[in-house]
Amino acid sequence: MRVNPKNPNLVMAMAEQPMLVDILTQCNGEGEYRWIVKTKLGMTSVDGRSFDNDRCSKHPECIISGYKKGAIQTVQFKPKGILDYYFTIFSRTGKKVKLIDETILANLTVGTINSMYDNTNLMDMNQYKSVNSKSWASKAFTMNEVEVNV
Repeated sequence: MRVNPKNPNLVMAMAEQPMLVDILTQCNGEGEYRWIVKTKLGMTSVDGRSFDNDRCSKHPECIISGYKKGAIQTVQFKPKGILDYYFTIFSRTGKKVKLIDETILANLTVGTINSMYDNTNLMDMNQYKSVNSKSWASKAFTMNEVEVNV
């Protein structure tokens, strides 16, 4: 685990950065996902639906945006071909995102962060400014193109 990204397109200007892993890129996102979520009663539950695997591998932002705000605590991934071992690709403790995969980070939009993770360390206005984010559809951690009027 590290703080500096391997992906050269990622721009990290956050005050409090989470640890980064790069598991999904190495496996092309193909495998099984499971989510550890907090229920309304405060209990944790493991949820892994097989029909979500294909969608999550094609759209990595869906990995952490498929539940209600504040429900996801951890996301784990078992690469295709590995028998019985899951790797953690997202971990949150309280209001801090402790660990996140670079593929998820590269695909996160400002809208997902503002609507689901607004009370965590992912929401950072300096970060948005450093990547030229102008709307909720803008990417939050990869450089957005600046429109030039001619």
